[in-house]
Amino acid sequence: MMDKTKIKLEILGLSYSQTQTGAYALVLGEADGKRRLPIIIGNFEAQAIAIELEQMKPSRPLTHDIFKSFADSFSIEVNQVIIYKLVEGIFFAKLICSGGGKTEIEIDTRTSDAIALAVRFKCPIFTFETILSSAGIILEDDEFESSPAAAGHDHEISIPNDDKDLHGSMSIPELNSELEKALENEDYEKATVLRDEIKKRG
Repeated sequence: MMDKTKIKLEILGLSYSQTQTGAYALVLGEADGKRRLPIIIGNFEAQAIAIELEQMKPSRPLTHDIFKSFADSFSIEVNQVIIYKLVEGIFFAKLICSGGGKTEIEIDTRTSDAIALAVRFKCPIFTFETILSSAGIILEDDEFESSPAAAGHDHEISIPNDDKDLHGSMSIPELNSELEKALENEDYEKATVLRDEIKKRG
């Protein structure tokens, strides 16, 4: 009999994938353990997650922000996210929702979208022991990117060093000015790099 024990997960990292162009590696880790669940996600979803984690305000609401506003307008809550299935390297997730005059319901979704909503609703993320035992890995912080185990898909953000070096010689006022421009242009990847550089300088 399969163990369907639920395991709480936390977002540990989000980095540019060196192996897949235009993709990012999202790393989830069990809250009370050392196992990690790496998932390859797309650029748009990665930026949607990073923007909320970094508390950046986009010039216009993103799709996940609209969903949150829509849900708030009708008193709908996302209570938890569950990554419930892994089939041929593809992770499946669902939202557990309540409110709007309905009892608790489940909505199927891509894992990356589920995580982007979880950070907005500030709800917990879970998976089952069966999934973590089969796809979970134990790695050091800088090892997950090159590991073949980090091949599961959804189908602090790290950008290539060349992009970071471009901002190393800028002053804080210049960085803040560039950050405002990046947000206005909806270039959230650049905005995240700039925000990291500003934070690094204290």
